[in-house]
Amino acid sequence: MNDLISSARKILGEFKLGKESKAGSVAAALRTEAGNVYTGISLDMACGIGFCAEHSAIAEMLKQREQLISEIVAVNEQGILPPCGRCRELMLQVSSANANTMVAIAAGKSVPLRELLPHHWLDIERDA
Repeated sequence: MNDLISSARKILGEFKLGKESKAGSVAAALRTEAGNVYTGISLDMACGIGFCAEHSAIAEMLKQREQLISEIVAVNEQGILPPCGRCRELMLQVSSANANTMVAIAAGKSVPLRELLPHHWLDIERDA
C-alpha cells in the first residue's frame, strides 16, 4: 500500500480551475488484480458536477478494460481519506468481486470493501 500512497501523493496538489472551481485537493491510486496502478484527482466544481479522485482513478482503469481492484487509497494534505459512499458504491458496481478490495481508511489500516458496505442491496456475499 505504501507505493500507492506515494503514487497518489505525487499527483496531489490543489489548483484553481474556473470561477469557484478547483482540482487536485484529493488524489487516489489503485492497484488492479493484474498489478497495474492507476491514479486520479478530484474535481471540485461550483455547482456540484465534479467527482472524487477515486472516480478518476477508476475511469483510468476502465479505459484499459480492467475491472478488478485489489487495493485503493485516497489522500489529501492531511493524510489518508476513507472513500465516501458514492465511491464505495462505484467500486462495487464496477464488479461485485471488488467487495474484496482492500481499502485504506487510515494510516496503516485497510479493510475489505465489504466491511464498508454491510447489508448491500446487490447481495455481495452471494455474488463475490
